[in-house]
Amino acid sequence: MHVKFPVTIHLFFFRGSQVLLLRRFQTGYMDGYYSVPAGHLDGDETVRMAGVREAREEIGVEIDPHDMFFAGVFHRHSDDERVDFFFNVQKWDGEPVNSEPGKCDDLRWVGMDNLPENIIPYVRQALKNFQSGVFFQEFGWQ
Repeated sequence: MHVKFPVTIHLFFFRGSQVLLLRRFQTGYMDGYYSVPAGHLDGDETVRMAGVREAREEIGVEIDPHDMFFAGVFHRHSDDERVDFFFNVQKWDGEPVNSEPGKCDDLRWVGMDNLPENIIPYVRQALKNFQSGVFFQEFGWQ
């Protein structure tokens, strides 16, 4: 039997030493915690295509898939098993805004040395890995 599980894409947007974070709201998962723009693959789309779509849906910016650079991957276990792809977005068109106020109640640029306590733990680890040049991690397997 082959496993089937969600695949998620997470986008790192940086301005100097600051990263763009959004706070989850009324989503049913880690509400009140900060994350980066992210979402699931919908099927019949590449990982980069999903990133372009999620950037447009969540923060209202347009990105070219060629401006997304691989930043890491997690094989993660929480309530279920998942694979998370992380990309560093080098360029985008538009100013990030909260395009989904029903799912996000705060959008802000935060210094990497001053991440909030209430950031999703695996997102914190992925950002740390990116800074350290670590591209793969198995996370949450105890």
